[in-house]
Amino acid sequence: MNIKPLADRVLVEPAAAEQKTAGGIIIPDTAKEKPQRGIVIAVGTGKKDEPITCKPGDVVLYGKYAGTEINVEGKDYLIMRESDIFAII
Repeated sequence: MNIKPLADRVLVEPAAAEQKTAGGIIIPDTAKEKPQRGIVIAVGTGKKDEPITCKPGDVVLYGKYAGTEINVEGKDYLIMRESDIFAII
């Protein structure tokens, strides 16, 4: 991958949307929610006073409307500030 985020940005690959509920009901495409979990693919260098705490390969939770969606080589990614990440799982 040739994308290198700058400063405090993080490149995240969103997890796949849920196909079924816990009870076994299949969710149609129109009712699926945007995933709020993903895998960190690349991280920036951080700011002068704020180093980056997550690293590539971390599974993270982020806000529902966090980041900017981009499509690279047919795959969807999100690029967001590290402050938009709530937790590392």
